[in-house]
Amino acid sequence: MDLVKHTGGCHCGAVRFEVFASADLHVFHCNCSICTKKQNHHFIVPQKNFTLLQGFDHLTTYTFNTHAAKHTFCKICGVQSFYTPRSNPDGYGVAPHCLDPGTVRSITVETFGGEKWEESMAAHKCIRGMSKPSS
Repeated sequence: MDLVKHTGGCHCGAVRFEVFASADLHVFHCNCSICTKKQNHHFIVPQKNFTLLQGFDHLTTYTFNTHAAKHTFCKICGVQSFYTPRSNPDGYGVAPHCLDPGTVRSITVETFGGEKWEESMAAHKCIRGMSKPSS
């Protein structure tokens, strides 16, 4: 899979990042309680493919329940442009709608049954591997 450099950030511009991912994004639409409230859509990348360019001091984190997911968002505008998902604590979930225009060719959306997280994770064949670096 060929990777392209995507750039993006929050609404106010305080937080900026770059991420290497396919131009054809596989995006998850989760129906767990927080993703439903935030309308969170994200694609997953390994940590090594993500770089925070600016705004570390403008980030804050919300956790709940197992505290495995780190819901990181901008303290100024409140936008979550990326976070650490419970499914992939060794990677990042990146919001495709927070990417700058011009590098995404297509988006395929997969619904993830976060209301029954444990069952959905056990049944999903590839989500855990999405945060593993490609060889």
